[in-house]
Amino acid sequence: MKKNVRSLLFLVPLGAIAAGIVYAQRPGMFGFGPGGPGGPGGPNREERKIVKQYDVDGNGWLNADERQVARKAIASDAATEGERRGRGGPGGPGGRGRGPGGQSEPGTPGTKVEVADVAVYPDKPLYDPSVLRTVFLEFENDEWETELEEFHGTDVDVPATMIVDGKTYEGVGVHFRGASSFGHVPRGSKRSFNVSLDTIDEDQRIGGYKTLNLLNCHGDPSMMSSVVYSQIVRKYIPAPKANFVHVVVNGESWGLYNSVQQFDKTFLKENYDGSKGTRWKVPGNPGADGGLRYLGDDLAEYKARFEMKSNDGEKEWQALIELCKTLNETPPEQLVAALEPILDIDETLKFLALDVVLLNGDGYWTRASDYNLFRGKDGKFHIIPHDMNEGFGLAGHGGPRPGRDGRDGPGRGPGRGEQFGRGGPPEFGPGREFEPGRRGGPEGRGGFGGPDGFAGPGGPEGFGGPGGPGGFGGPGGGMGRGPGGRGPRGGGVDTNPLIGLDSDRMPLRSRLLAVPELRTRYMQYVREIAADSVAWDQLGPMVEEYRNLIDPLVKADTRKLSPYEAFQNATTSDAPKADQPMSLRKFAEERSKFLLSYER
Repeated sequence: MKKNVRSLLFLVPLGAIAAGIVYAQRPGMFGFGPGGPGGPGGPNREERKIVKQYDVDGNGWLNADERQVARKAIASDAATEGERRGRGGPGGPGGRGRGPGGQSEPGTPGTKVEVADVAVYPDKPLYDPSVLRTVFLEFENDEWETELEEFHGTDVDVPATMIVDGKTYEGVGVHFRGASSFGHVPRGSKRSFNVSLDTIDEDQRIGGYKTLNLLNCHGDPSMMSSVVYSQIVRKYIPAPKANFVHVVVNGESWGLYNSVQQFDKTFLKENYDGSKGTRWKVPGNPGADGGLRYLGDDLAEYKARFEMKSNDGEKEWQALIELCKTLNETPPEQLVAALEPILDIDETLKFLALDVVLLNGDGYWTRASDYNLFRGKDGKFHIIPHDMNEGFGLAGHGGPRPGRDGRDGPGRGPGRGEQFGRGGPPEFGPGREFEPGRRGGPEGRGGFGGPDGFAGPGGPEGFGGPGGPGGFGGPGGGMGRGPGGRGPRGGGVDTNPLIGLDSDRMPLRSRLLAVPELRTRYMQYVREIAADSVAWDQLGPMVEEYRNLIDPLVKADTRKLSPYEAFQNATTSDAPKADQPMSLRKFAEERSKFLLSYER
């Protein structure tokens, strides 16, 4: 049980604790060199619960001595498992990818920053996008990065002191978050943080919030996709807030991050009638099967695809099954009447329109996953965006990409349309090889080829394969036409807004938009978003404001995942040239023009 204390971290001596836990990532495994096959689990594997095993004093978190014992057990068990399997060890030292637009050198130490040297904004809301706050994190020791690596994928938070706007928050818990944004980024370069204010003091908050998600802008050379995407989407439907922060760790600048609101009860209170209701996360995976297909009445099928964020019992699971059944098995002429009591249809149509108009590379239309579900106390389901860092067709421009031209590395959402031919990524179907409880590739291990529709393994150019046991497992190769049928094509500015109408993997699109009145309303939203939010005369001023705000920090950022020139190209206000890589202005002009002239 957590204790309400504001003083920091007394070390508790430990007795002998039996080893034997499942594996966390090992340090230095995402580097140059061949590496061994990926270890157990893929990007969506379940969090490994080890705190209880090593929490000797029973306070709900691990102090330095307890974490040291856990780390030794992780290393010992990983070595034993490696010997048992006869697998290769971890890859060589970390370094940046050498894909087009990437940097070949690893991140270097940033400048020293003192608390007294930064501007403070105590009267501005936490997610105000007009200010650039500084978040200071102070860990107990200098090997914090190694420790966070070793505990990645577990329920262990490493305690730290956080200072924001001159106020000190003691005993916050920190872990590296993300799948590809962690696994594709070597040590010494920028990784994403999750900061829990209530790890030790369950009542501690910052601006009314108990969680910070500090994202590394992986796949986003503009460094502002999450913020711009959030600002647009929130004009139409509820979505997480987002803004910019400067992160300083142990006195050293780690550069610019996007801070994105947590999907939690506070989010529900802000956007719906109170916080009562059930939340699900649909974990992201290019070969996932979380698009709300009806899979029969076996709860296990749904629990393998949807992650309930609260323990609300079988009744709520049955409601989810009923939604899937109604959505997939009701005749089109009866669908509106059947769904209206259990789904916010209008909100869902706007979600679908935004997803495709903004070319969300991590969206429902490409992955049938990476979104959130909420069932309110009125019994209605709501579809809520999750990842927003790969919007606007920018993914793959400027930073390390998965393999050469996106074909050989882990599967991705749409980047440049030309990577996959004019239409974008080939379609992929409902996932014939998906097995409940399996994460990553066959047999639950990454590195042996990805889920349906994806080619063999292959890592980012310039990176060794993932390390031995405990390595980053997940979908292999670039988009292909493996088993599982065909799903949507797309990815470029000329992506059809009515994409995916024949894909049973994505019934929110194929079933709802098969109803003429809903398709008409959806297309009205597509045109409205294109004219009022995407057209450059609307989007341009926002991009210019954000660029001016963050440009000096991006230029000085020594840990960023793409070069400063890529940021300049992605955010320029200059009129785009035909051969220019995708930029926010090029996206705005070409996407809005295509959608506003679209006829069917």
